[in-house]
Amino acid sequence: MPRVVLNGVTVDFPFQPYQCQQEYMIKVLECLQKGVNGILESPTGTGKTLCLLCTTLAWREHLRDAVSSLKIAERVQGELFASRSLSSWNAAATSGDPIACYTDIPKIIYASRTHSQLTQVISELRNTSYRPKVCVLGSREQLCIHPEVKQESNHMQIHLCRKKVASRSCHFYNNVEEKSLEQELATPILDIEDLVKNGSKHKVCPYYLSRNMKQQADIIFMPYNYLLDAKSRKAHNIDLKGTVVIFDEAHNVEKICEESASFDLTPRDVASGLEAINQVLEEQARVAQQGELQLEFSADTPSTGLNMELEDIAKLKMILLRLEGAIDAVQLPGDDRGVTKPGSYIFELFAEAQITFQTKGCILESLDQIIQHLAGRTGVFTNTVGLQKLMDIIQIVFSVDPPEGSPGSLVGLGISHSYKVHIHPETSHWRTAQRSDAWSTTTSRKQGKVLSYWCFSPSHSMRELVYQGVRTLILTSGTLAPLSSFALEMQIPFPVCLENPHIIGRNQLWVGVVPRGPDGVQLSSAYDKRFSKECLSSLGKALGNIARVVPQGLLVFFPSYPVMEKSLEFWRAQDLAKKVEVLKPLFVEPRNKGSFSEVIDAYYQRVASPGSSGATFLAVCRGKASEGLDFSDMNGRGVIVTGLPYPPRRDPRVVLKMQFLDELRSRSGAGGQCLSGQEWYQQQASRAVNQAIGRVIRHRHDYGAIFLCDHRFAYADARAQLPSWVRPYLKVYDNFGHVVRDVAQFFRVAQKTMPLPVPQAVTSSVSEREVSVKEATLSSPLLSTRKAMSLDVHVPSLRQRPIGLSASGDSESSLCVEYEQQPISAQQRPVGLLAALEYNEQKGGASEKEQALGSSTLSLRCEKRLSVEQRGGRRKVRLVSHPKEPMAGTQDRAKLFMVAVKQALSQANFNTFTQALQHYKGSDDFEALVASLTCLFAEDPKKHILFKDFYQFVRPHHKQQFEDICFQLTGQGCGYQQGRRVPKLILFEGVGRQLDPGEHLNQGRPHLSAHLLPKGFGMFVRPHHKPHFLQTCADLTGLPTTSKGLELPGPKEESVTVPSELAHEDTKPGPSMSNKPEKTQSKISSFLRQRPDQSVRSDDCTPEPMKPMKPERSKQ
Repeated sequence: MPRVVLNGVTVDFPFQPYQCQQEYMIKVLECLQKGVNGILESPTGTGKTLCLLCTTLAWREHLRDAVSSLKIAERVQGELFASRSLSSWNAAATSGDPIACYTDIPKIIYASRTHSQLTQVISELRNTSYRPKVCVLGSREQLCIHPEVKQESNHMQIHLCRKKVASRSCHFYNNVEEKSLEQELATPILDIEDLVKNGSKHKVCPYYLSRNMKQQADIIFMPYNYLLDAKSRKAHNIDLKGTVVIFDEAHNVEKICEESASFDLTPRDVASGLEAINQVLEEQARVAQQGELQLEFSADTPSTGLNMELEDIAKLKMILLRLEGAIDAVQLPGDDRGVTKPGSYIFELFAEAQITFQTKGCILESLDQIIQHLAGRTGVFTNTVGLQKLMDIIQIVFSVDPPEGSPGSLVGLGISHSYKVHIHPETSHWRTAQRSDAWSTTTSRKQGKVLSYWCFSPSHSMRELVYQGVRTLILTSGTLAPLSSFALEMQIPFPVCLENPHIIGRNQLWVGVVPRGPDGVQLSSAYDKRFSKECLSSLGKALGNIARVVPQGLLVFFPSYPVMEKSLEFWRAQDLAKKVEVLKPLFVEPRNKGSFSEVIDAYYQRVASPGSSGATFLAVCRGKASEGLDFSDMNGRGVIVTGLPYPPRRDPRVVLKMQFLDELRSRSGAGGQCLSGQEWYQQQASRAVNQAIGRVIRHRHDYGAIFLCDHRFAYADARAQLPSWVRPYLKVYDNFGHVVRDVAQFFRVAQKTMPLPVPQAVTSSVSEREVSVKEATLSSPLLSTRKAMSLDVHVPSLRQRPIGLSASGDSESSLCVEYEQQPISAQQRPVGLLAALEYNEQKGGASEKEQALGSSTLSLRCEKRLSVEQRGGRRKVRLVSHPKEPMAGTQDRAKLFMVAVKQALSQANFNTFTQALQHYKGSDDFEALVASLTCLFAEDPKKHILFKDFYQFVRPHHKQQFEDICFQLTGQGCGYQQGRRVPKLILFEGVGRQLDPGEHLNQGRPHLSAHLLPKGFGMFVRPHHKPHFLQTCADLTGLPTTSKGLELPGPKEESVTVPSELAHEDTKPGPSMSNKPEKTQSKISSFLRQRPDQSVRSDDCTPEPMKPMKPERSKQ
């Protein structure tokens, strides 16, 4: 590997570094050698992770060599090195205190936002020549392999794990000391997944193994909330003294600093804590009565470790009741605004409940004992979330212990300058939601009040790191601009700053501000314009035109989920979404993180599929897609930003943050360097935009275009907030036609001059621990892609339409697509409970004919479209009656259903659900099953779909009963028919509307809508039968006979011409796509999949005459 000498330190780099990489490494070395802090911005794709790793590890090796040289010099001084002083040996290594021994060499703590990002960092480390001792810290939720503990919720895992460790009943933990020195565990560079894999292999606990490795590690990887949250820092026993701390992807540090030091205490939290304490109080009272003669009333539960007097438990309950009363006693104005008080008010409020600096230790110890006592229990009354939250809140409020002899209130007053207390009415609807427990406190019968304690200064957490003795603090990311305001917010000195340029050339990036759409309407996401019909329509047309000229993958970022959903709803109503999908199918970022990996993988597959025209991914600024996801090369050739994503202006937290900054600025005087509230507000929008546009260029040979579709981007102050590597390329356009022209030219040049990207296998965004879920959801790529493209699945507002009216015209648009039916072969045996139930159903009630319907028109249509794409866009279509790849089987459908249920229910309720299934399997007790399902699904209308979908797993002899119960509880049946099963997909999309009894039957009108079958079927009639067929058509429809009527009515769906609404003077670059005469099979396929509303044409639209069929086709 090439060696580069920078500031006296030799750095091994995998390749000859670019100039911007050398500058970045020099700045890192400056921070390390001088022991100062630095803020370093370098665009994504410039290799900043590799630079950080190589530079810091080279510096550590240089220090080690310096220590070795110093020790040698001490021994032989006066003989060989008489003319050189000892202090000169490590002058190049550090300008601070000299490093005298190996233990003084600083550890490197490398923190990033998530474990998936850390996995990428560790992968980069493996590509270097450095082999340091590595440790990755994670939570029990990620690392625990004990089968009993890992199924619990996060905080219960902690207490159950502690209990098993204390009693030495976890054999994985017992093996840690013995096996931690094994070569396979201690030597290699392991990421979080490797730890779990090797821990399972060697039967050793990965969680405690990583904590053991931390002591000897040279570099420690962890999510940065472990550092910024004082509670997590203490729990993981992280010693920061003398360390070098690196925050990668640091654009989120400000937010994490504030959130880790804030809380919201709801009435439900207090009520939950009271219920848990009541349970323990009653239980211990019964034990005391039974064992009055014994000295220890808890003798019958020695393993729980609870050693509390009844009086202490009662005092704890009294403290919670007083806290609840103190919050309820706060007077609120008549509206829902709430009241705001200074941060010091929290100490007054807690003092009324006798929670102070003096009592906090006893209270925390008592709460911990009770949670430990309840850990591992099952049942509806063992919810300890409220108690755990109270513990966290007390630790946040009293985070800094006062010096001995000083009153704690003074310390609290000093800290509380960064805080505000906000008390407001509870607006959530948790009381109406389905739950299996009953709250008996007063808060469940009246509207409660939420106590919020919000930190508004990230400097609070940053200064704490400095107090802990951090030697050097480096914040780095691709989007930190503007650096000056970022440093001001941290309130600690950053002497070293860098705003690096990109490593790309001018022909690799196009950036344009698009203030107006194709129709000349101004584009704006301002509050008063974002939902106007003109603006939404113009934005939709602009998207359609841009999709024509951007090859492969296109990303569209919206300011928020509501804006994205409203836009989609409007575009669908106006047919704009359909016109975009003709060019590039739409994939939508779901709100639910659980289904995100499925959608993004389907998008990657669509873009990479042979002959594909690409795809469009609709996402949200600050969402998962905008954070560190890989859209390199063909996955992201264009990024559209549809507006400035300002925070919600009326949100109390946003209002108070702006007030706090304005107050801080006024206190600091005219010469003070502080952000104003308005500057912070604008900065939040620009940071989110910068993070989104960072998706477009991911490496040295990548290229792409950025479209800023909001007229406000043309303002000078908005342009000044963009990254330095974007600003030189920026151009403001007055005419939309010039946008299309320049972008088309840009991509023509780029495709000729840039090297083709190396094909890569589609990689999932999920971790290995999610593989089982991923296999269930992606077992059928075809079904997965169709589901991911179904906007209704991911956008709730598009699902709310009248029953019987198809949302998209696609039968898979409802949630039932998740449970796609595929018959089991005779040789295939069911595995698991749900598969066994389904197997019994099939064996008992399904006919061969119904099983054959499993190969639905959905797979038929997709197969036809794929065969067209694989032929490079040729018009000839080969009908395929059976898919080449099997659809999702029964096991996969069962897994999908279980995944949906697990996402919808809490852990306790999900356990209840699985127990009910097991009981039903063994006992065939239908009444008990229905009772359990009613409690879980029937009370919440949002879960009715899950209740109805459970019908497919009910045994055949119970189906009619389940149908009746479902109708009583939800108002809708499950589709039960005597003697046959429910078809899982409607084979013809318009059939529901064609045979609507309210519109057609017995009304004296045609029985089928708009002459669909007579006119459309004409193409199949042989020439010598056509006169008779024409007469029959006239008799049925009442229209005059015409030979032109034999042509298939409706639009030609196979046409690739751009709709008139999207058409513009500039044409798409690339091969010609002129219309060719349609082949008969194209007409057949169009006829088979046309929608009823498409078949209704105005009388003045005369179809083209039909071309004669080939004889061999007629015989078919």
